[in-house]
Amino acid sequence: MTAAAVFGVTHVELAVSDIARARRLYVDTLGFTPAAEWPGAIDLDAGGTVLLRLIESARPEQRGALRIRVASVEATLAALQQAGCALAHAPMRTDAAELQASLRDPDGHGLTVWRALSEDEYEAPPELPKQLIWDDDADALLKQLLRSVPTLFRSLARRKVTRVVEELAGSHGRVGREQVIRGYILSSPRITRGRNRKPLVEAGIDVERYRADWDAD
Repeated sequence: MTAAAVFGVTHVELAVSDIARARRLYVDTLGFTPAAEWPGAIDLDAGGTVLLRLIESARPEQRGALRIRVASVEATLAALQQAGCALAHAPMRTDAAELQASLRDPDGHGLTVWRALSEDEYEAPPELPKQLIWDDDADALLKQLLRSVPTLFRSLARRKVTRVVEELAGSHGRVGREQVIRGYILSSPRITRGRNRKPLVEAGIDVERYRADWDAD
């Protein structure tokens, strides 16, 4: 049976032994914004929909854990250690394509700081969204060519180029290097297509063989 009139989680509470020290850590070091404050407690806007409430207790017994997204794991880790946190786990890459490190604050609460890895940091590039059978060298060539695309746009480019390549393969049902080269060229509008030349040349492709594709509308 579902409970009635449940409006959602509003706060995460951490019991701290020294509210002033905790305030310095979470406000001055981590940059959280005070939302409300009263003797022995403070609500902090931590950048999400749930507030962080610090409550002073002479003997904190329960330990909590926060997962905090940051721009630089290394820089945040250094700042937190300087502020009195103890390192629990050094920076490491996870299976979720994240870089993270873990610490304990002075009251023993767990702090995990993390950021998403960019594709350039992956040990292996993501698989292509393929529907057809691809030759191994065709798969490898497109992954190589896609490294020239800025990381922010690479996921979109991967989907678009793969679709164009497979459209070129058509009824053949198998993708080879020729379809990859032509699809890589044709996937860009004619006005910006010239930027695809350099990656192809660097891959050892004779781009002049594909003059019709460069000029196609």
